[in-house]
Amino acid sequence: MKNPTVGIVMGSDSDLPVVKGALEVLEHFNVSFEALILSAHRTPAETVDYAKSLIKRGVKVVITAAGGAAHLAGIIAAHTTIPVIGIPIKTSTLNGIDSLYSIVQMPPGVPVATVGINSAKNAALLAIEMLAIENKDLQKKLITYKKTQNDDVVNKSKKLQKTGYKEYLKVMEQKKS
Repeated sequence: MKNPTVGIVMGSDSDLPVVKGALEVLEHFNVSFEALILSAHRTPAETVDYAKSLIKRGVKVVITAAGGAAHLAGIIAAHTTIPVIGIPIKTSTLNGIDSLYSIVQMPPGVPVATVGINSAKNAALLAIEMLAIENKDLQKKLITYKKTQNDDVVNKSKKLQKTGYKEYLKVMEQKKS
């Protein structure tokens, strides 16, 4: 994308199925983004060059996704002054706890906002909330989004109260299959 507002960097293409959730949220809110694959360990020079280019290119927030020794967010945060949001990716060895600790335990002076394990949608929403501080249109879209979430929960509660838990569960199971 020519003028991205949000950068999304994955440590591996295997992270894309999780990151897809963030991409869809950004598209829903019409926020421009770029998505690429860089590795803190396999492409360190390119990763640093990317981080150093962000401000000049007008990128306002970066979302990173990495698993295991998830140093991608930290290396980018160390080389830019724009906000960095880290998505810890679930791993087969420690279920993403290793990724979470790698991202959340940053040294003083190198902050990284961290969302839950595989929580790509929340990473995108956090980026949008940051952008909405100075963007009234995004503020309105976020208000509408949160109202829709509220209404969905209220409607589900009413349906549960009306039908009872057995019928409600039966309908849920039918939707799954």
